[in-house]
Amino acid sequence: MVPPWVWQDLIRRALIEDVGAGDLTTNAIFSPESTGALLFCARQPLVSCGMAAVRETYQQLDDRVVVSVVHNDGTMVAPGDVLARISGPSRALLTGERVALNIVQRLSAIATVTRQVVRDLDGLPTLLLDTRKTTPGWRTLERWATSVGGAKNHRFNLHDAVLIKDNHIAGAGGIQAAIHAVKESVGPTVHIEIEVDRLDQIEEALAAGPAGILFDNMDVDTLRTAVFMVGGRAFTEASGGIRPDMVRAIAETGVNALSLGWLTHSAQAVDIGADWEVDDGQ
Repeated sequence: MVPPWVWQDLIRRALIEDVGAGDLTTNAIFSPESTGALLFCARQPLVSCGMAAVRETYQQLDDRVVVSVVHNDGTMVAPGDVLARISGPSRALLTGERVALNIVQRLSAIATVTRQVVRDLDGLPTLLLDTRKTTPGWRTLERWATSVGGAKNHRFNLHDAVLIKDNHIAGAGGIQAAIHAVKESVGPTVHIEIEVDRLDQIEEALAAGPAGILFDNMDVDTLRTAVFMVGGRAFTEASGGIRPDMVRAIAETGVNALSLGWLTHSAQAVDIGADWEVDDGQ
């Protein structure tokens, strides 16, 4: 779950950015006493995600607003389905509309594409992992959205685990030098994974005893050979340049996991509309 302060801080800053000194249009058209309702409606198939953002947006604007969520996070919805009904003072409803929609559209997009990839892996034991390729300041939310879609979270930040990459290896003077330096520094309980991009690096890496090996930017045939060479002696992960249409073939190589930055850096915002609820009896 996302800690409440994450929503509160993000939305506070978003409202300052969007509202400024006040909503000129809405305040000119609606009196302080005017009330109404908005319907947040899906305009495409999607996985609902981020309903807490709707509640927090309107809580910060006017605590008289009532947010009734129809489809909770993780629910697959169809075009035309109502995600939430928001009722109360008209000024607050329209002033907060864009901020709430922006967040829900972004998080629902990530959850939706993640769910699609998870389905592509159906029947295979391969884990789908997210990455640190997130929007600065949004990492907690974006990676939570991948978990809503069915992915497993990789290391959250640089302090969570060790991942020795190509530049670390180059600077340290080699694979074994890098692994030994890390082991001396962090102790025996920290997960250590090392990145390789060539088959001739695998035995050298295994000799130093990492917990995991990340195969970077390998094609499917090379990856299949790499998994065979490791032979279960370490956790294996495929990463680098992976698109959603590639995941099934990559998973079928036998790799333990694949990490997909695409989930957070390339998911396109889903289409969700905010429609004023018209009272037909008026």
